[in-house]
Amino acid sequence: MNVKAYYQKSQELERTLTEPFVVIVSHDTPDGGKKGLLTEVPKRLAARMVADGRAYLATAEAAHEFREKTAAKKRGAEELLLTHVPALEPRKSTRPAKA
Repeated sequence: MNVKAYYQKSQELERTLTEPFVVIVSHDTPDGGKKGLLTEVPKRLAARMVADGRAYLATAEAAHEFREKTAAKKRGAEELLLTHVPALEPRKSTRPAKA
């Protein structure tokens, strides 16, 4: 593998990416990577993964849909965290009070 060519390809791709975070789609890899998983990553990591052949850039439509689904899941999780759970009433002591 020509390391210089690898880094040049990675840097060129990074320069073409305009957004700080990019949605990529994974390829099937021999080390356990699953095909078709969408992930949002920093543009430098996206460039490296594309140069490695581990992923490719998602289409604008797929990226938009992925971000909408992620935002909806986050809103749903926040709603669950904000639900009020009433506090239990304190138990009354059965011991006699100290004098």
